[in-house]
Amino acid sequence: MSQPEVNAVKPAMPLAEGPKLHAGFLKNNLREYGMLISLVAIMVLFQVLTDGTLLRPLNLTNLLLQNSYVVIMALGMLLVIVAGHIDLSVGSVCGFIGALAAVLMVEYEWHFVPTAIVSIAAGALIGAAQGWFVAFRKIPSFIVTLAGMLVFKGLTLALLAGQSVGPFPEAFQRLSSGFIPDPLGGGALRTTSLVVGALAAFALVFFKLRGRARLAAHGMEQEPYAFFLVKNLCFAAIILFFSYLLSTYKGLPNVLIVMAVLIVVYDFVTNRTTLGRRIYALGGNEKAARLSGVKTQRLAFLTFVNMGALAALAGLVFAARLNTATPKAGLGFELDVIAACFIGGASASGGVGRVMGAVIGAFIMGVMNNGMSILGIGIDYQQVIKGLVLLAAVFIDVYNKNK
Repeated sequence: MSQPEVNAVKPAMPLAEGPKLHAGFLKNNLREYGMLISLVAIMVLFQVLTDGTLLRPLNLTNLLLQNSYVVIMALGMLLVIVAGHIDLSVGSVCGFIGALAAVLMVEYEWHFVPTAIVSIAAGALIGAAQGWFVAFRKIPSFIVTLAGMLVFKGLTLALLAGQSVGPFPEAFQRLSSGFIPDPLGGGALRTTSLVVGALAAFALVFFKLRGRARLAAHGMEQEPYAFFLVKNLCFAAIILFFSYLLSTYKGLPNVLIVMAVLIVVYDFVTNRTTLGRRIYALGGNEKAARLSGVKTQRLAFLTFVNMGALAALAGLVFAARLNTATPKAGLGFELDVIAACFIGGASASGGVGRVMGAVIGAFIMGVMNNGMSILGIGIDYQQVIKGLVLLAAVFIDVYNKNK
């Protein structure tokens, strides 16, 4: 009997296998692409319903300013949720830090730089205190942060004596209401902002291509090239389009630059560092992570410290935007922040979630709030609609897991 040839030529891949591969990839990553498609669809819907008001440069700028503090806190909340915990105190901490900054700058006449440093350090300390109870004393994070929410609501009232405190120095206000300068002198079109947007779009495509080449060099699985190309070209086009729209008004807001830097940093940490991988391992299976040598208690503690610092930064941004600190600042923020993470694909059981998903979730909430306000929909029905959207997002997550 003749032996089979070892080096026989493999048959060519059937033509149907390519589409099947793409269909399988799309099915496995439906949540990630679905959120992006949902954001675009919601923006198109409200753009039509509001007769073009949604994407006018002035309204687009307001949309960014109104959601900046939610995006900032969502980055920290994502890590907390991925680690398997929750933080209900972020809104109260945000309001408390705004009150603290107001007292230091207005009543004690501190410069805004040391005020900002002390405020962020205070936020990190608050996160450390709550994280200690959760990580080392094993008290459920829901209970600890619920107590923190009540404590810092009360401290805010006490610190402000029940009154609003302001206004703030003009330099501090620029944190939220300022725009990047235009040394290129574009006149009606802010050329510098447009150039920055173009550079950001180019950098996005460049680094994504380099990352794909690195994965290919190590033989790692990648998304189909068609998906990769279309997705990143769409992102680049969106960056250029919105940069142009903002350049026709006052340019890129300062807070947008702050958000962009934070998004890049946290995306890098979660995807490219050992620390990020360990946080996902902690949320996925704490016992297995601990047996693998991961210091799970310290890691959970650090996620709360990080959350406190970002809540403090969000408190400064929000206070700078209002130009005053009020006793009710931060009320309900925790709901928008948590909803942004879950809508963006984070799992309620931990171990799952992406930075860009949380950002997209935050803007889905922001566009819905802004669009419904333009249409004159009452706050009562807005809350109902947002609640249903959140429930649907969590239902889809649970359904996919059970399936």
